[in-house]
Amino acid sequence: MKAPTLISIMGPTASGKTSLSISVAKALNTEIISCDSRQFYRELAIGSAPPSPKELKEVPHHFIADRSVTSELSAGEYAQEARQVLQRVFSEHNEKAILVGGSGLYADGIMYGFDSMPTIPVNIREELNSQWQEEGLAPLVNELTLADPEFSAKADLKNPVRVIRALEVIRHTGSSFSSFRKQHLTSRKGLYHLEKVALDWPREELYERINQRVDHMMTAGLLEEVQGLLPHQHLQSLNTVGYVELFSYINGDISLEFAVEEIKKNTRRFAKRQLTWLRKDPQILWIPAMENAFEIAKKHFKWE
Repeated sequence: MKAPTLISIMGPTASGKTSLSISVAKALNTEIISCDSRQFYRELAIGSAPPSPKELKEVPHHFIADRSVTSELSAGEYAQEARQVLQRVFSEHNEKAILVGGSGLYADGIMYGFDSMPTIPVNIREELNSQWQEEGLAPLVNELTLADPEFSAKADLKNPVRVIRALEVIRHTGSSFSSFRKQHLTSRKGLYHLEKVALDWPREELYERINQRVDHMMTAGLLEEVQGLLPHQHLQSLNTVGYVELFSYINGDISLEFAVEEIKKNTRRFAKRQLTWLRKDPQILWIPAMENAFEIAKKHFKWE
């Protein structure tokens, strides 16, 4: 029996995934499942750069602003919920669906499933948490980057939960976190027929798009959005670019001008990490952003 087709629209932040995904979804008469872990939360209506209300009306979207930051969604929980949505979409739309994002671990969870990781002794977890509390996240990030550069390239290195989880496995087993993921992924490749597309921008043009997007967010009221979230700044879902920097400004640690420049710089760094991860995937069809991306992808994959 032929596996259903999951079309994954990939690429770094600000590359134009939303527009392309809507074109594909319209042409194939199907629906879009977002795997951008920041766009899940309705309170992040500006800083997560979700599709506009107009775009959301054009095609059915899932996992966009459908919960509060106080109800955080883990990658495992997301994969479970998203697979249920996909099952319905496949049955109603000729065995085709669109996945858009965003967040590497969340996308992998959908496309390949999750891993059977070793049980970690309590003392290792306690040791890592103590080190984080005493020294901050930077030393742990450095250790992870050296021990597992492949995982570090696509992980959210500002997320202490993910950094510590990977280091638990590395310290306990002496093997990289990526090696366990690979063992599991090879057994799940038949889950869907995958067709992956990404938009390819010249680096400087992509960075300029990022800078302009941040300026637009500030004009649209990102600072006010972050001020409203101040009581929740401890939540993991808000430990992310655009929010961390403005929390620092609101708390009096840095100037607003410096905060905005840090958002731009950190977003560019995030995009660079996304590209490093994506370039390693030989399945991805890279299309120059200035070309007619949809027509090229349609011809390549023989979409009807």
